[in-house]
Amino acid sequence: MNEPAVHALMDQETVRHRVASEKLPEWGIAHYENFRETVLGDRNGAPFPCYFGIDTERNGTALYTFCASLTDKDALFALGETIIEYLDIYEEYSERAPLTAFFKPSTQTATEADYHEALWHILQFLHIHDPEPWPTDIPTDPDTPHWEFCFGGEPMFPTSRAPFYEERMSRYCSVGLEVTFQPRGVFHGVTADTDAGQTARTVIQDRLEAYDGVCPHANLGDWGIEGDREWHQYLLPEDSEQAPPKCPLRVTREHPKSSVSIGQGQ
Repeated sequence: MNEPAVHALMDQETVRHRVASEKLPEWGIAHYENFRETVLGDRNGAPFPCYFGIDTERNGTALYTFCASLTDKDALFALGETIIEYLDIYEEYSERAPLTAFFKPSTQTATEADYHEALWHILQFLHIHDPEPWPTDIPTDPDTPHWEFCFGGEPMFPTSRAPFYEERMSRYCSVGLEVTFQPRGVFHGVTADTDAGQTARTVIQDRLEAYDGVCPHANLGDWGIEGDREWHQYLLPEDSEQAPPKCPLRVTREHPKSSVSIGQGQ
C-alpha cells in the first residue's frame, strides 16, 4: 500500500507531470499512457467512439485517480474519499469532467469473471460506506429503467475497460481495470429524451461499429428507457457465461449501513 502519488484527485497537468517525472508507480504510468493513446488514437481508421471522452482528454478537462488495490479496504476508503472530493468540484471545474480511476492490476492472471467480481465488490464497498443516503428519487431495484449507481448523494454512470476483451476493443485496457465515473449532471442536454442526446447516441454507435468491427453490444441502452438496464453497461460482458446473470449490487435505503463511513475516519 506504500505506493507513491496514488489515492489523490489529479488534473491532467498533474498526471502528465508525474508520468514524465516517473512519480507514479509503473502500473500507474502504464495505465494512463494506455488510456491516453486509446482515447486519442484510432483503430480500423475510426476514432475512439466516445467523442466526449476525446474532447475532455484533448482539452485537459478530465480528472483522474489511481487506486493501489481492487480489494484492500484502505485503498477503497481512499477511493471513496477521492470521489467525494470530485463530486464537490466537478460542476465548477468543467462543463464535462469525468473521473477516471485506474486500479493496480492483480499479480495473478484474471478471468472475465474475476473482473466482474472486482467491479461489483468495489461498488458494493462504496455503497456500504457511503456517507450519504441513497437518493429518494432513484429506485433501489437494478431491474428498473431509472435505476443507476449512486454515491455521495449523486446518481452516476461508472463505465469500465478491462484486459479480457478480444472483440470490443473500445472496452479493452491491457493493464487492468479502469473505471470512469460520470455523474448524471455531466449528461445534461444529451440524454435520450433530447435531440442532442439522440444525435450523440447515433454518432457513438456508428463509431463503435467502425472501431470495434462488430455490432454495438446488445446491452447498450439509455437510462430511463423502458427495457434498458443500466447496470449491464458498467462492464459489458464478452462471455455471457462469465458475467453475472443479475445485478450483484445489493442496495438499501438504510443509512448508515456501516459504523464507519467514507470521509469519517477508519
